[in-house]
Amino acid sequence: MLIAFNKPYGVITRFTRDASSYDTLARFGFPKGVYPIGRLDAETEGLLLLSDEPKWTKLLTDPRSKCPKLYWAQVERVPSPQALSTLMHGVTIQGYRTLPCKAWILEPQPQIGPRNPPIRFRKNVPDCWIAIELFEGKNRQVRRMTAAIGHPTLRLIRVKIGCITLENLMPGQWIEFSPQECNMFWHYLQKRPKELR
Repeated sequence: MLIAFNKPYGVITRFTRDASSYDTLARFGFPKGVYPIGRLDAETEGLLLLSDEPKWTKLLTDPRSKCPKLYWAQVERVPSPQALSTLMHGVTIQGYRTLPCKAWILEPQPQIGPRNPPIRFRKNVPDCWIAIELFEGKNRQVRRMTAAIGHPTLRLIRVKIGCITLENLMPGQWIEFSPQECNMFWHYLQKRPKELR
């Protein structure tokens, strides 16, 4: 079983509560026995995959698989081409040099509904949505990368994992993939170019 879920803001990617006041996955009615594949921090929205099959976790979280993950980040100010180039070539965060990635300004800028609670707004500081495609997944990596180039992230949404997208899933909604869709995704991951694995 493989499930795609649009995780809302303020939800932790576990089924049991921790010391925080955040909601958990338990309130969304998932089938018994599924668990999240990887994590999104509570402040990050968007695509989260869940499964009851260890093979998916092994394939999707193995660094050698280099499964691409696409994020949309709303950042302070409009990054220059030089700032985006720095991001793409890798930045140092907490003593770690990030792998090369893809980054670009989204044109046109996406029209995304407001978040609850709303993002920080400063009248004299513009914001901009950028796309970042990573082939790795360190803790709070996108936020730390954009901060390293002087463009703090205000809002972050994961929109794609491999060939799976959010499609029309509203925050809090999920779908279970058919066996045929699971097979297509499995073959996509297995056929990734060898130089990227």
